[in-house]
Amino acid sequence: MVTIRGIELQDLPALSKLYNELMGTPTNEEQMQKMFRYIQQNGHYHVLGAFYNGELAGSVMGIECMDLVGQCKPFMVVENVIVSDQVRRQGIGQKLMLQIERIAKDLGCEYMILVSGDQRKEAHLFYEKLGFKDEKVQGYRKHLN
Repeated sequence: MVTIRGIELQDLPALSKLYNELMGTPTNEEQMQKMFRYIQQNGHYHVLGAFYNGELAGSVMGIECMDLVGQCKPFMVVENVIVSDQVRRQGIGQKLMLQIERIAKDLGCEYMILVSGDQRKEAHLFYEKLGFKDEKVQGYRKHLN
């Protein structure tokens, strides 16, 4: 059974393991706790977890962003989408993405945006099945470290 709910402080060690699987590098758990407390207070961040038989198996983060263009409706940036390799292809990612979409709609967001590494072809097919369109935009990232 899969349950989708907001990540809580006590879930962070398990979330850190998932992020390690996603990024291939360990998370600074002390800093993670500090940032988590900040985003809880901020109100524009929505970090969801998918719990499979009581264990954290996937997660997604949506960030509500304000806009000053056109009707000035917010939009949502989707980040850190992960479902553990051990439980993929069981509908967990779809449930996570549909829940973050419901939150975006409830917030009045005009659209959702996400980026995915060019090499992640299987993930791209997954996003397209959920209604995301490859609009052939060019993405750029500048690391500041």
